[in-house]
Amino acid sequence: MGGFFGTALKKDCVFDLFYGVDYHSHLGTRRAGMAVYSEEDGFEKAIHNIENAPFRTRFYSEAQSMHGCMGVGCISDFEAQPILIRSHHGTFAITTVGKINNAEDIIGEIIENKAHFFEMQNGEINQTELIAAMINQKDNFIDGIKYALETVDGSISMLILTPKGIYAARDKLGRTPIVIGKKEEGYCASFESFAYLNLGYTDFKELGPGEVVVMDADGVKTLVAPGDKMRICTFLWVYYGYPSSAYEGRTVEEMRYDCGKYLAMHDSLGDIHPDMVAGIPDSGTAHAIGYANESGVRFARPFVKYTPTWPRSFMPTHQSERNLIAKMKLIPIHDLIDGKSLLLIDDSIVRGTQLRETTEFLYESGAREVHIRTGCPPLLYGCKYLNFSRSTSEMELIGRRVIKELEGAEPDRETIAEYADPNSEKYDAMVKRIGETLHFTSLRYHRLDDMLKSVGIDPDKLCTYCWNGKE
Repeated sequence: MGGFFGTALKKDCVFDLFYGVDYHSHLGTRRAGMAVYSEEDGFEKAIHNIENAPFRTRFYSEAQSMHGCMGVGCISDFEAQPILIRSHHGTFAITTVGKINNAEDIIGEIIENKAHFFEMQNGEINQTELIAAMINQKDNFIDGIKYALETVDGSISMLILTPKGIYAARDKLGRTPIVIGKKEEGYCASFESFAYLNLGYTDFKELGPGEVVVMDADGVKTLVAPGDKMRICTFLWVYYGYPSSAYEGRTVEEMRYDCGKYLAMHDSLGDIHPDMVAGIPDSGTAHAIGYANESGVRFARPFVKYTPTWPRSFMPTHQSERNLIAKMKLIPIHDLIDGKSLLLIDDSIVRGTQLRETTEFLYESGAREVHIRTGCPPLLYGCKYLNFSRSTSEMELIGRRVIKELEGAEPDRETIAEYADPNSEKYDAMVKRIGETLHFTSLRYHRLDDMLKSVGIDPDKLCTYCWNGKE
């Protein structure tokens, strides 16, 4: 994933830019950057690796030394950005969020015009560089941005810093958000709406799908009107979004409460008598509170996450090391675990490795039972749009692995659809096998229809591809 922030002020903008970008640290773990512009000094840019240090630490010196009235910055899980480009449009800095599925086709077309790209270590092209090259294929900036939005298969949203202002362009189907904030000294554009509130901005507008605006310290001008069709990522509410985030007018925390409420309403506990409901921190906590409030089973915290020296950004790229670090973050409270029946709620189960580690850690700490509930349905398809998981294969998903085991072969889409139906025997068999594989006492998933009710906006505006494979 990733997130970005940009601001244009009548005074130096670096303070706002620094903290606005920092408020996106929950969206990325590998790279971060800032670029600013001033009439006196032109463009300045800095990019750092943040795998072993948080954004504030890595960029503290730049926050003191950089100066400009306009700037953009980002947190990224992959590409180094923002990048600085000199072209026939002039010099500009650009940062993007999204995923380009047809990158090789686009690269081939551009290279035919005798252009070139820098390859990253894995042989791929930086998607932000590719978007900049696409913009440069057209005679003017607006046509270039429109061309990029329309041509990309997947999703792309962007901020572009120019001497004349900051362009903000939301993905053509609005899969990721861009919101504009306003204060007396100017404006900002942000992935997360809460990122600007403590900086003195108030809500100005949320861009619609495919909308393009340009802003400076004096105002915001719409250059391309929004489209009618939206497919915003539902996982923004379920997992990615910070509790204080809001998308399309619906806050993450409130959505997760309702997720837990609907889970409890349709969870027939039967012979299960949990002593407490707990959330897998952090994103599972609000789901658990909603479940506890509806079910009457008390909410408690039998383990806590140790964050002072283990921030999210301190996460190795190797999966086995990530699993170990995730386990080391969790500190048990034995008096709340020993001999107890625990009902835990996590936002989702992807590979299942970390949740199995957590379950075993609770058994080792004396838990009698560990029942698992999730804030979304089984994940059966890899994300095509936002790099939710950079899995090398959909078979890394625990749901797909189990279906293959049950079927004896890799399933086709029609077969997967049968397993996705919560009213089918195949669904029940899949859930049972997942629970057994991960050593849960019991397992139940949120239903897709209940999850969509939990979001609370028109379901036709939501992307559900990773659960049901529908485009």
